[in-house]
Amino acid sequence: MNADAIIIGAGACGLMCAVQAGYLGKKVILLERNEKPGAKILISGGGRCNYTNQYASAEQFISANPHFIKSAFTQWTVDDTIGFFETYGIQGAEKTLGQLFPEGKNAKDIVQVFTTICEDFGQEIRCDADVKDIAFMEQGFQVTYERKGKKTVLTAEKLVIATGGLPIPKMGATDFALRFARKHSLKIVETAPALVPLTITGKDEDWFAQLSGNSVFCEVSNEEISFEENILFTHWGLSGPAILQISSFWRRGEAININLLPHQDIVALLDEERRTNGKTLLSNLLNRFYTRKFTDALGKFLPLSKPVAALTKSEIDLIENTIHYFKVKPAGDKGYDKAEVMRGGIDTNEVSSKTLESKKIPNLFFGGECLDVTGWLGGYNFQWAWASGFVIAQHL
Repeated sequence: MNADAIIIGAGACGLMCAVQAGYLGKKVILLERNEKPGAKILISGGGRCNYTNQYASAEQFISANPHFIKSAFTQWTVDDTIGFFETYGIQGAEKTLGQLFPEGKNAKDIVQVFTTICEDFGQEIRCDADVKDIAFMEQGFQVTYERKGKKTVLTAEKLVIATGGLPIPKMGATDFALRFARKHSLKIVETAPALVPLTITGKDEDWFAQLSGNSVFCEVSNEEISFEENILFTHWGLSGPAILQISSFWRRGEAININLLPHQDIVALLDEERRTNGKTLLSNLLNRFYTRKFTDALGKFLPLSKPVAALTKSEIDLIENTIHYFKVKPAGDKGYDKAEVMRGGIDTNEVSSKTLESKKIPNLFFGGECLDVTGWLGGYNFQWAWASGFVIAQHL
């Protein structure tokens, strides 16, 4: 045997698994298809890496089994993540909504923590390693990979598949884990892009395009959930944190509601303005809350040039519906090229929630994004990656 375990995928989950295995005296070899480990870590948060969220719990994850991750999050908590990185000189700085970024450092420093520890423990990270075959042996696995035209065969008693999901194929993402699962009759929960911008086509396309670059704080909702953060207008539709969040819960053909003025009541504001200065134009009132460009764009729907005192009841109803109940029916999304994560994946019923070991194939473990566990935007998916890597390492 070449090692106690072979880990396929040197992303967040694989790297944490290798480090934690090292603490336990286990020898592992990581095989990474990219030129460097931690490719997705390096681009996260614009290179700053939102590495966890102080409020992470099972509540912020989508899965066919919403209780599945509770065991992993009990074994490896947010405090464990914070403490782990603090030990290696990375202090968390909260940006917003519990999101922690490395203070004074960046994503490269996060990856460096793992590569340094792996080096200290003698854990090998072999990059440019394209796995071609996995064979079952009587007591373990035989993994064949190709590197620069040369094939190498490794053997180990245990195998970890932590190859991520389908998003950002230009960063090396593949369907490796899903193909392996299907080949061995493991169930797959239907996959789709998540945390992804939404596209608008048809008669409203030009209206959204003219606002490209404008950002507005909103409440975005559907029948299932709501999020309050900024939305960003683009030349092809909508993006920004609130849109990325709702995209994970959106299904093609559904509409979403956008409250353009959360925490305010536009009708009450109009009534107050009527009492104090009825000559105020609707446009001037709206300019207090939006950029002039955005207010002008609302002129497609609203009588901006009218004084508030002259507004009819039907016009006030129109204003209320436009501001608080702005309905949008996206045509689609920007796909895996622009998605941050994948929804769906290997059915969690196929693995033990306590160990992440396959129920059908002994000594095989799945972790990270390839499983049907999808977190919200804001460090949640990293917390799942760290936790699943830790859990697997305890059983190698």
